[in-house]
Amino acid sequence: MERVMIYLYGGIIVCYLVLLTVTVGERIAGENGKPEKFFSFRKAAVWLLRKERQTKGRDPARKRKSESGARLLGQKIRALEPGGHTQSQVAAFQINRCAAMLRIGFGGTLMCMVIWVLGQTRQTIDGGSIPRNAYGQGEIEVTLKAKVEGEESEEVIPYVVEERSYTQKELDALYQEALQCLAGEMKGENTDLENVRTDLNLPSSLEGYPFRITWESESYERVNVDGSVQNEVLREDEVVMLTAGFRYQEWTRDHQIYVRVRPALYTEQELLHKKLEELLRAQDEKSRTTDRMDLPASMDQRAIVWGEMQEDSSAPFLLLVILVAGIVYWSKEKELDQRLEKRRLELQLDYPEIVNKLTLYMGAGMTIRNAFLKLGEDYKKKGIGKRRYLYEEILQTCYELQSGKSEAEAYDSFGRRCQLQSYIRLSTLLVQNIRKGSNDLMEVLRREVVDAFADRKKTARKLGEEAGTKLLIPMMLMLCIVMVIIMIPAYFSFAM
Repeated sequence: MERVMIYLYGGIIVCYLVLLTVTVGERIAGENGKPEKFFSFRKAAVWLLRKERQTKGRDPARKRKSESGARLLGQKIRALEPGGHTQSQVAAFQINRCAAMLRIGFGGTLMCMVIWVLGQTRQTIDGGSIPRNAYGQGEIEVTLKAKVEGEESEEVIPYVVEERSYTQKELDALYQEALQCLAGEMKGENTDLENVRTDLNLPSSLEGYPFRITWESESYERVNVDGSVQNEVLREDEVVMLTAGFRYQEWTRDHQIYVRVRPALYTEQELLHKKLEELLRAQDEKSRTTDRMDLPASMDQRAIVWGEMQEDSSAPFLLLVILVAGIVYWSKEKELDQRLEKRRLELQLDYPEIVNKLTLYMGAGMTIRNAFLKLGEDYKKKGIGKRRYLYEEILQTCYELQSGKSEAEAYDSFGRRCQLQSYIRLSTLLVQNIRKGSNDLMEVLRREVVDAFADRKKTARKLGEEAGTKLLIPMMLMLCIVMVIIMIPAYFSFAM
């Protein structure tokens, strides 16, 4: 199979070379306007396209299909580049597309050939044997094929070659070297194993050596197998024997190491603390059967004054209070911003309604002033209901008109209080109509109604999209919960 592939790659390369040689005589301009090079994939593309047209020309059905495709391609190119010559642009597009395909095919085939050659030079079997990895380098996975004499088919066998194992002699030599390194690894922060006051470092392996090391202690209460040393109550030196067990496959060796554990060194403050603890422990043992424990009154003929440390939990509570106060302070401002945003949205959604009502009232013969007063009275007649920011502003405008404020100032103030561009535009139209007079106010208001309802639809669509986006997080959480519900039983079923 391997040789079939290299023959295939070689045949494809030969075909490319023949094609490039045949098309040397083609005369075409390059993409930069200069003549094409001696060997060129664009020349090969022109030659192939010409041969394709000649072949399709003999078949009317294929010719019509080809012409239809060219016309569709020309329409697309004309839409993108309306100022160019369509026929030449179509030809250039087809040439470049075919040349790109040829380049990719040639380069890809060369890459496949290089990969095949590298694969052949990277063979594992060398002279009928497979080299093993040294210790620590891991196993080798190979796929072998075997052709037995007299058999027609080859057998394919995946196999794992284990890493090299050491001989007995090599293990003994490595063991002696490891013993020389072990003492230095064991001492930890101690100066040597004859002056052990702090914890030892008992390694389970040594770097560069294949052994797994296990530990046993003659006195676990003094030196444990994790290296911890208990010498707080030790009065004099104590020698402890540790046994290190070296293991490698079936090979084992045990080595005894003696360490001298010395009493711990304490500062004056630590000694004082230790003596007080011992006094308390002795007093506790003495009064174990009574209902009270009397505290020692003296130590080394020195009086002791006892007191109890009171636990103060107020500091964390103070931090909690400060945190809550800061959150409330920030949330109030945030709440105000949210209310302003809600007011802005409500005013924006109510704008088409108020413009429509003004248009209807004024079309029925009312003045602007009477239309505003009518809107205010209708809102008040509804009684105590849901508060609407727009009608509250209209009521404020009615109060200003009734208090003697001019209509122009009242309407201008109404637009500025609403703080939306649409209301400012409406108040400007009303003020201009009062000051200058206008016969086409009704027509302008009708157009404003149409635009306002169109804007309202856009706003409603945007709010719907935002609501859908906000639902993504709950939907993702539900998806995670469903996946957990499905995967946990499946995991336990496989584990069993």
